[in-house]
Amino acid sequence: WPPHRVPQLEVLPGELAAGEWIEPAAALARWQTAEVIAAPPILHLLTVLAEDGPQAGLPRLRDPAEADLGPYRRIEFRPGVILVPVATATLPPATHTNCYLLGGEAAVLVDPGSTLPTEQERLLAALAAARDRLGRRVQAIWLTHHHPDHVGGAEAARQALGVPLLAHPATAERLAPLGLRVDDTLAHEQRLRLGDMPVRVLHTPGHARGHLCFLDERHGSLLCGDMVSALSTIVIDPPEGHMGDYLRSLESLIQSGAQTLFPSHGPVLADAATTLRRYVEHRRWREGRILEAWRSGLREPAELLPQVYEEVPRLVWPLAERQLVAHLEHLREQGEIR
Repeated sequence: WPPHRVPQLEVLPGELAAGEWIEPAAALARWQTAEVIAAPPILHLLTVLAEDGPQAGLPRLRDPAEADLGPYRRIEFRPGVILVPVATATLPPATHTNCYLLGGEAAVLVDPGSTLPTEQERLLAALAAARDRLGRRVQAIWLTHHHPDHVGGAEAARQALGVPLLAHPATAERLAPLGLRVDDTLAHEQRLRLGDMPVRVLHTPGHARGHLCFLDERHGSLLCGDMVSALSTIVIDPPEGHMGDYLRSLESLIQSGAQTLFPSHGPVLADAATTLRRYVEHRRWREGRILEAWRSGLREPAELLPQVYEEVPRLVWPLAERQLVAHLEHLREQGEIR
């Protein structure tokens, strides 16, 4: 439009954080430098408009299949972090675990969790397309932790790709009796390069003793595994789970420089620090309610559950009870109860 005919821009509060009129190429450049997050249709739209314009690019806009990675849409909210959701036997309400292709020309596959042969084949097809179209070659498989919905397809992927499997030593220890061998280990504060992406490994116990997160230090993208979920709360199940460790790990992630969270379940979460603080505050709030009920004379989990988890459906009370036990252990460690 001529400057005098540009329509007035209105940014509606809620879904939108900001808005402006911008050329497609400039918007695409902002995504490439991780200033903005772009959903798959928007990324394709900007790419086509920047390359061909609205008229010549119309056939490509009508058929976005060119942007697909094999049987999957290319879901790359931030550069260098491709999300591939695979069906797993995970806890409701989740039905999938997010498997990630992280990095540039040298990349790693994080948490191939599906045991289903059809899902494994689809994942391999997506990786082949990422290699051929984007030049991203898998150099290794990394695990965030040992739970079945994160490791179910690890051996099949290792055999198909011919790459090593890496995890925290505590994860390796738990997988060995199950027949899954870890080739090498990853350590807290270890720094590696995946193409042009500098990645820092963070040990974040709490949900699992060997839990790891992976931080792209260039753009602040954090693959946070099961530290948070976009769909539900995180289960802390003693003795493997430890509430004190979990809260300390959340606090460490707040200080890590993470900008955007890529969880194992559900979509990307912007404003990492706010989300992580909300998780800490929720756990502290719940612990306060437990302490209040304890001081009123309640002791057994069966007595405490209706008082402190009354908003939770009875169907998930068995899981809530494990959280309650974890909170009680934490309160004892702090000297709040005996």
